[in-house]
Amino acid sequence: MKLTINKGRFRFLLISAMILATVISGMDAVQAQSKNRSEGTFENIKQIRAGLLDVGYVEVGPADGQPVILLHGWPYDIHSYTEVSALLAGKGYRVLVPYLRGYGSTRFLDEQTQRNGQQSALAVDVIDFMNALKIDKAILGGFDWGARTADIVAALWPGRVKALVSVSGYLIGSQQANKAPLSPQAELSWWYQFYFATERGQKGYEANRREFSKLIWQTASPKWNFTEAEFAKSAAAFDNPDHVAIVINNYRWRLGLAAGEARYEELEKKLAAAPVITVPTVTLEGDANGAPHPDPAKYAAKFTGRYAHHTITGGAGHNLPQEAPRAFADAIIEAAGFAR
Repeated sequence: MKLTINKGRFRFLLISAMILATVISGMDAVQAQSKNRSEGTFENIKQIRAGLLDVGYVEVGPADGQPVILLHGWPYDIHSYTEVSALLAGKGYRVLVPYLRGYGSTRFLDEQTQRNGQQSALAVDVIDFMNALKIDKAILGGFDWGARTADIVAALWPGRVKALVSVSGYLIGSQQANKAPLSPQAELSWWYQFYFATERGQKGYEANRREFSKLIWQTASPKWNFTEAEFAKSAAAFDNPDHVAIVINNYRWRLGLAAGEARYEELEKKLAAAPVITVPTVTLEGDANGAPHPDPAKYAAKFTGRYAHHTITGGAGHNLPQEAPRAFADAIIEAAGFAR
């Protein structure tokens, strides 16, 4: 049997196949890029020496984008921002998410350095991180410890902050202010702070840090049905050898049970005066936040620049960026718009 091939038709089919292969290859590249901007990138931990620390961090988005630094809290880690980072990277932002001291791959450069968790120390870490990366000015966002740290950087170094997003608003405190007793119901919500004030509490957290942290996740976000895999991904950060020491010191310092370092004394004096925050700011609150948090009406006056507050409905709890990532990303974009 003789097979006759139409050369014109063969050429058409060949070109069509080549075009199809190119399209598929391009789609694969886009999908790979998308993956690298989200989950894949969060497995690629970078390290940089900054101040007292060798900081572990992830970077998502174009290198020439507007820098956004996102700060996690306790007992959480950088994975609170996986989806937020992907959303912001898609808008052209350069997103950096560092592990705080005592978390993940962040380590002290000197074994003799005090394992200090006081509020100003964490804020200085952020400035050192920016300096190491040669970032003059960034948008800051955070929740829990991360919100307090971002607030402090914005209050003390406003020239380094383009805009701010803070969950639960103004969280700057002082040892003197923390001496004032609260209502019994409010004190009850701070049970772990008093537990950590004891040696039993320190030993208990050391022995049961994952079980303890999961309990906090459940009580702080009662309507968030996180998976075991989601928790395990973040809980790995608590294996840091300095984690327990930093957490215990943080809460004992707040109650005046641990002394701060002399190097931070002047900064703490400024923070004790409850300075206003002048940079453009968006504050957020989840409608199901089970952790202690202030009433938004009581802190609005502390933000004297362009300002907006949003309460996120639908059962959003304490870990708002992970529970409502689009709302958090939108807040970053809104705050950046205020700064133009």
